[in-house]
Amino acid sequence: MTGERITVRVDGRHLTLSNLDKVLYPVAGFTKRDVIDYYARIAPVMLPHLRKRPVTFRRYPEGVDREPFYEKDAGRHAPDWVKTARIVSHHRGEGTNRYPLVDDVPTLIWAANLAALELHVPQWTVGPKDARRNPDLLVFDLDPGEPATVVECCRVARWLEAALTADGLTVFAKTSGSKGLQLYSAIRTRRPEAPSEYAEALARRLAIEHPDLVVARMTKALRPGKVFIDWSQNSPSKTTVAPYSLRGRETPTVSTPVTWDEVAACRRVGDMTFTSADALERVESLGDLFAGLAENRVILPQPAGRPGK
Repeated sequence: MTGERITVRVDGRHLTLSNLDKVLYPVAGFTKRDVIDYYARIAPVMLPHLRKRPVTFRRYPEGVDREPFYEKDAGRHAPDWVKTARIVSHHRGEGTNRYPLVDDVPTLIWAANLAALELHVPQWTVGPKDARRNPDLLVFDLDPGEPATVVECCRVARWLEAALTADGLTVFAKTSGSKGLQLYSAIRTRRPEAPSEYAEALARRLAIEHPDLVVARMTKALRPGKVFIDWSQNSPSKTTVAPYSLRGRETPTVSTPVTWDEVAACRRVGDMTFTSADALERVESLGDLFAGLAENRVILPQPAGRPGK
């Protein structure tokens, strides 16, 4: 029955799971039970990329064909064992939220039971007393404007990877799980605003070098047929979908790490589309392709050749 509730014990924590047979992805027949099973199985490789990062849930309690909502404050319904971080919002009027810290398997299963299909995290972690640390990740979100697709994103990704490598950064790629591609590098910086400055400068440079395919301005009228390099994801107020997170698409696609050989070989959208089953199979055979991200942390370079405002 849809309304059935069961209590389970996960790593010493008791969780009440509900509506396990509720279909959250109607086209695929993918239920909440399947969502919970996926997150339980992907947890060993996903959790390292969530730890100490305040998580914003995108919840789909009625399924992906109904309106979702974002949730930042876990205080209303979190068990007392769920770790949270009290953080003052960047957005006026939002006050202070108790963001969940998804640092262990029970918390991840708890989130999945809330139909938090998507987990979004910032490029910074929290330290003692919930203090925000400076960003430790640099991210570029490549967003194609129709009729461009992830195939064109892969072309742009290779140009970005070459430029970042020339600056001494090691670059990791993953699908967004939606239409685009995302690139990450591990960094050290003393200024929270520095990653955005660097990313904007590089995006604008590539837009000048490749005006037929790259746009670095947010104006939507400029995007058709091109790839928008969204450098603004590096703002301390922004979040990006976490590695291995499900997406609220028609089918249970996943934001999946990929190799640079796969990026180079991409010729069709299907080459960069991975479902939950695909993601689990890839981890089984390839391991966590993002595993080396933190080990390749370098000081963020100064922006070079930054164009005028």
